[in-house]
Amino acid sequence: MTEPALVPPAEDWRAGGFGLYLHWPFCAAKCPYCDFNSHVARHIDQRRWQAAFLSEIDRVGRLTQGRVLSSVFFGGGTPSLMDPELVDAILTRVRATWPMANDAEITLEANPTSVEAGRFRGYADAGVNRVSLGVQALNDADLARLGRLHTAADARRAFDIARDTFGRVSFDLIYGRQDQSLEAWRAELREALAMAVDHLSLYQLTIEPGTAFGDRHARGGLKGLPDEDLAAGMYEETQDLCKAAGFSAYEVSNHARSGAEGRHNLVYWRYGDFAGIGPGAHGRLTLNGSRQATEAVMEPARWLAAVEDGKGVETATAIPPQDQAGEYLMMGLRVSEGIDLRRYASLAGAPLDPAVLHRLAEDGLVTMTEDRLRATPTGRLLLNRLVAELLPD
Repeated sequence: MTEPALVPPAEDWRAGGFGLYLHWPFCAAKCPYCDFNSHVARHIDQRRWQAAFLSEIDRVGRLTQGRVLSSVFFGGGTPSLMDPELVDAILTRVRATWPMANDAEITLEANPTSVEAGRFRGYADAGVNRVSLGVQALNDADLARLGRLHTAADARRAFDIARDTFGRVSFDLIYGRQDQSLEAWRAELREALAMAVDHLSLYQLTIEPGTAFGDRHARGGLKGLPDEDLAAGMYEETQDLCKAAGFSAYEVSNHARSGAEGRHNLVYWRYGDFAGIGPGAHGRLTLNGSRQATEAVMEPARWLAAVEDGKGVETATAIPPQDQAGEYLMMGLRVSEGIDLRRYASLAGAPLDPAVLHRLAEDGLVTMTEDRLRATPTGRLLLNRLVAELLPD
């Protein structure tokens, strides 16, 4: 294999685009499987939060002046608990701060319990053009087990409202649930594909430490989870059914019709720059030739107070080039398009080991062209092994 030519590292962030992530940390209830920075609060002063978000947009805007913003993502928590007026104020300031790409994607996550037509219309009027619904399951028994507050009927109604309001709609499902059979998942996925507009996120249930499920599992109380063979069968069935329905697996857990891939997450996977605003939000920003990892204060009240006091709300740490190369590899091999070998070599200062690449290709885990490395579907399923072999140090 010809060694890839080096390209200037200064251009790296442009290869992946520039996005903005806004974290709304509040939920109506904490799901037992969730390890995100989400909190239940009895009262939220949305005017205070608006002032804080606008202040942080101004601060980050000064650091990144002139960059073209390709995506905005309201994540959480449950951003559909935000007043439409708050979303409108944020997006008005965003548009005044950065030039926007002509096809900029503006996504808001929503739970079916917090959906009504007027609220969705308000988000659309503010500029949201894509919504991602946390459906998670299409039967009431499993929704109850997952700690969800909505019913399957609520989810279908929310989906209908979203489809009538936004040009682009995605929704999430979790599989590998307690006592779920392959046949039951197959039937549920077929129903989901019949509903879907252009995008689905399909996640296998993972038990995270520090969550209610994690604690229950540690005590031996979470029964009926799939064994390794059943979990692999569900994953393979997911890939086959989605592909047959025209929803290609462009990433490990994400499926879309051609052209409907989630552009904001592609900024992450292509190792572009993104600013993170809100409690616990992470970012990756190239500033003065140095790529910085940013992380905001986690606890909502502390974050809000720090912004109001004009104090620093985040830490910024320079990422060494070798670590950047590792991050680029780990993120880029998640997507079907893979990584640019020249960009990897530029970041790492040396190309990947040709002998290791050849062996992984012989094992059917990667494919290569002169300047591109892609994980095969089997390779994406074994991503940790791939990365460990490609980055032994």
